[in-house]
Amino acid sequence: MSKDTDSLFSELNKAKSETELKSFYQRNAGQLTYPDPAAYLQHLFTEHQLEKADVIRNTGIERTFAYHLLSGAKKFTRDKLLIFAIAANLTVEETQTLLKYAGEGALYARDPRDGAIIYALNQKLSIDKTNEFLYRLALQELA
Repeated sequence: MSKDTDSLFSELNKAKSETELKSFYQRNAGQLTYPDPAAYLQHLFTEHQLEKADVIRNTGIERTFAYHLLSGAKKFTRDKLLIFAIAANLTVEETQTLLKYAGEGALYARDPRDGAIIYALNQKLSIDKTNEFLYRLALQELA
């Protein structure tokens, strides 16, 4: 059975010795890994009933390269993750989880570019519209 993060955090905080910490890791070994970002995207595609080919087409990323990203053969950059999130019409919460799973920084409301991307996600803008919006704000476009 899967434990939520709060339960794991509470259990971890109770460890008072190195032995207890090792025991925590042994008991929870299967609970302490993030899913691969590509696997999480695949899960979201299924959950939202999206066709991979349609999402890839919406990204504007060269098709072969996009498939390499989704297969794990190539590593995602933060911008490529954001492009996929926008192309798949992910929520801000889903996008934050995707970024976390990839080891990338979360969208940060105090950062003007991140704020604009949050707005684009909430408004369900396309990649082209998002980049036009970023350009109008004199912010770096997604690449």
